[in-house]
Order: sequence, then structure tokens, then C-alpha cells
Amino acid sequence: MNFPTKNLSVVVPCYNEGANLLAVLRRFREVLTGRSDVELILVNNGSRDHSALILAHELAKPEFAFARAVDVPVNQGYGHGILCGLRAAQGEYLAWTHADMQTDPVDVVLGFDRLLARPNPERCLLRGRRVGRPLVDRLFTRGMGWVASLALGARLVDINAQPKIFHHMLLAEMDDAPSDFSLDLYLLYLAQSRNYLEIEQPVEFGQRVHGQAKGGGSLMGKVGLTRRTFAYIFRLRKQLRTARRPAAEIDRRIAA
Repeated sequence: MNFPTKNLSVVVPCYNEGANLLAVLRRFREVLTGRSDVELILVNNGSRDHSALILAHELAKPEFAFARAVDVPVNQGYGHGILCGLRAAQGEYLAWTHADMQTDPVDVVLGFDRLLARPNPERCLLRGRRVGRPLVDRLFTRGMGWVASLALGARLVDINAQPKIFHHMLLAEMDDAPSDFSLDLYLLYLAQSRNYLEIEQPVEFGQRVHGQAKGGGSLMGKVGLTRRTFAYIFRLRKQLRTARRPAAEIDRRIAA
């Protein structure tokens, strides 16, 4: 497989993030100074604000030549936007993070360099692990992780932390990826089931300056996100059990 121009593609899904876009671009410009191996893909994920106008105006500037936009006309979910960006990527390695500036873009670059330092980076998945968060947020996160780990038989910690960084070949196995916020859980489970080495990257998780969180920002948002995640966990477990039944039946017939 050939990757024509970049070593890393960073996908940032943007849904009504017009107030944050310039800050995202400027921060990425700072952390990518001196590097030509990274591209930034901003996915305008069906935004209803002025995001499209801002992207068209800013990305025409030479100072932001490292970035480009992918347009999704109608929002079909957080995961769908990320997948659209990943499929348009030209990097050998892929990453995604948020547009809310709660996770510093520098974490992606540091994480990528850390992943490449491993003996077999193409068989590694780097994921963020948030530090310095309020107690309530930590409790919600741990609860989701415990339920997911018990239900799926995997170690799933801080599921929604960013960034996520992995080799392009893992994308080829994401045929049944969900289109909502469960994409993070799906990727972690998929990588573990394929025996990828998981690398944790501690990240400071700051406060959102502009706009509203799309997932678990408010208490009701956290409850909604948890409910949707639990529904996906048990749906995935059911799929896994169904897939195992034919194999188990074949084994019984051979044994007989």
C-alpha cells in the first residue's frame, strides 16, 4: 500500500465548531512548525453554523497549507464524520482528536513520535488518558470502562480520551464501525482483538472555551452518552456471541 505524501494524517471532526476553528488551526500551526510529514483534515460534519465559511477563508491562506477540509453535507454522527476524514487521509498513520481545544493538539504530535519509537509501531495503538479531571467526570468514565471491560472481556479504560493514533492498515478492518460516539470504543476493542500493543499517553484535559460539548459536557449529556455507549456495548457483545456460534458448532462436529 502506498501513502503518497504524509506520515501522519490527523482527523478533527467539527460540528458547529466555528468559534474554535481558527484557534485549532493556529495551535496546529505552532506544533507542526518545522514538520512537513503531518496533514490536518478538518471534517465539516454537517455543521449548521458558519464553519464552512471560516474553513474556506482560512484554508486559502498559505500559513495553513498543512490543512484541508472534508465536507459532510448532512451530519450522520460523530463516528461517521471521523470515518469520512480517515478515508480521505494520505498518511501512513492515522489519528483523530477533538476540535474543542480541551485536548491540546501537541498531544497528537508527541504521541505519534512516541508510537514511532516502538519496535513495531504498525502493530501499536496509542490512546490518550485524561488527567486532572473533576471527580464526577472520572466516575462516569470509570463506570463506562468497567461495564465495557466486563461485557466484552477486554481492558477498556478512558474510552473517549483523545488522541487515537494507529497504522493505516487497521482502517481496512473497520468495515462495521459505528457512526456515533461508540467509534472510540469500537477502535479500542478492535485493536485489542487483533493483539495490538496499546500505548497510553497522559493528556491534560482543559475547559472548553467556545460552544457546547457534543457528547458528555453537561450532566444530562453524560447520562445520554453513557446510555448510548452501554447500548452499543451489549449490541457488540451479542454480535460477537452470534459470530462465535457457527465456529463452535463446526468444532463440535469435527470432534464427533
